[in-house]
Amino acid sequence: MSTRLANPLAGMSEEELLDDAGAFAERAGLSDQVLNFRRGALLAHDPDNLDAVPDLTADERRYIEREKTHRWDQPFMIYYVAVCSAMAAVVQGMDEAVVNGAQIFYYKRFGIANGGTTHTAVIQGLVNSAPYLCCFVFACWLTSPMNHFLGRRGTIFWSCVIAGVASVWEAFTYSWQQLFVARLLLGVGIGPKSATAPVYGAECAPAPIRGALVMQWQMWTAFGIALGDIISVIFVDLDENLAWRLMLGSTVVAPIFVCSMIYFAPESPRWYMLKGRPGDAFRAMRRLRRCDLQAARDLYYMEKLLQLERESQTGGWKRLIKDMWVVKRVRRAAMASGLVMFMQQFCGVNVIAYYSSQVFVQGGFSEKNALLTTMGTGIVNWLFAIPALYTIDTFGRRNLLLLTFPIMSGCLLITGFGFFLPEGSTGRLGMVAAGLYLFMVAYSPGEGPVPFTYSAEAFPLYIRDLGMSYATAVCWCFNFVLAITFPLLLAAFTPTGAFGWYAAWCIIGWVLIFFFLPETKGLTLEELDLVFSVPTGRHASYQVKKLMWHLRRLGGRKEEPLPPLYELDRLVGR
Repeated sequence: MSTRLANPLAGMSEEELLDDAGAFAERAGLSDQVLNFRRGALLAHDPDNLDAVPDLTADERRYIEREKTHRWDQPFMIYYVAVCSAMAAVVQGMDEAVVNGAQIFYYKRFGIANGGTTHTAVIQGLVNSAPYLCCFVFACWLTSPMNHFLGRRGTIFWSCVIAGVASVWEAFTYSWQQLFVARLLLGVGIGPKSATAPVYGAECAPAPIRGALVMQWQMWTAFGIALGDIISVIFVDLDENLAWRLMLGSTVVAPIFVCSMIYFAPESPRWYMLKGRPGDAFRAMRRLRRCDLQAARDLYYMEKLLQLERESQTGGWKRLIKDMWVVKRVRRAAMASGLVMFMQQFCGVNVIAYYSSQVFVQGGFSEKNALLTTMGTGIVNWLFAIPALYTIDTFGRRNLLLLTFPIMSGCLLITGFGFFLPEGSTGRLGMVAAGLYLFMVAYSPGEGPVPFTYSAEAFPLYIRDLGMSYATAVCWCFNFVLAITFPLLLAAFTPTGAFGWYAAWCIIGWVLIFFFLPETKGLTLEELDLVFSVPTGRHASYQVKKLMWHLRRLGGRKEEPLPPLYELDRLVGR
């Protein structure tokens, strides 16, 4: 099945292609486009042989050639959709970040400031973790029905409406119970949007730039976090009761922009195809491509892929859920995706995103210095997320994680040890800030973008939607666990012990990744099937042999090369 999904037109003769493409255009009510669909089918079957496409105009040839030579030369609407997705990511980042600064003030307002009691710590954790509890238990599972009935644009629009309403409600709460409920509602706006916006961008983008556009979700979420931190600094000197309300309420602005912009964007052509509306799909695709031939080619190829997906989904959701844990190839992909999603939370990054201001104030920083230091982590996180667009496809997912996890562990230890320095001293402020900034330098190109990229490519296409739902649920589940437990951890361990705890988890994560995480960079669907078909025990033992081989080489011994773990050369076409 994966071989057919890799090229659904393989094995079809030219006559079969022309007849099938023409019939599809007629069924879609696009009789005036029959010629373009027939030519598009030939182009999709053999993209490198432009001479096989009849009646190719000079403009058409130039547009198709530039897809490879100038891949960023795309229609305006592609970038408009990308900006809409980026703004949705900014909304999410701001929603996650502003609570970091606001909590310094609303803890005191609601009588839940640090008192060293377990009861107070639990309430703090509940209020801050409420959106992520909602995402894991409820909101993530709304994604599929919302997309089914509302489409990608509608889901993004209404998610942002809900997020905006929740932002205003947060600003007008007068007890921690009210704030808890308002933040639960915020989770309804976060969950479906976080799963839908990257998919919307991917489904509208042409193949040459699809991966890079999907990667930008993480980068612009990081920008939203930085923007939320900046807003907290802007309001910190106001009256305490006003400052936290403006911090939380300010997040209503970005959703308004997204709702206004998404109205003018086209719906995802793939969603129209799933709803049996190929005519609307073609009209949407025309807005996203330079010429009708490109639109016809991509839509016909999409139709053939969807046919195969429908064939593979016989048995419905029950079969897919069973396959997640019974089919060994899928189970290994689920284990690997779950591992990187789990470690994205337990590397400690969201401790910094959600609680750093509280930690700094508790450690003797002034409120303004605490927010300024937090703002710096947000800016560094965003700036170093930009190189990830290059590094993730150059160095590979596994190698980036193996390189950056030890660095993150060391940086967290530096941060924790900084609290041993005299309270209020410049040395304490400098050491803590340096540790956190260096942590973000390592996190942003590694464990920041890898989990969602890895999960999106690890699963076979027929089960990818369910696989991504599972991976996202794992992420939000442990996000909630981290957010609700950290105040308890801080009360019990002090800042030094709390940062040391997550430094230890970074080392544990490195060990788990070393033994159990296969590399997926640049692999085809068939190659991924082969990689995830290797038993987990065999993969782990091979990594040990490879490590010992390198150590012996470093010791000066001559060693024969190890046989490859994956026999990729035996695949067709090698």
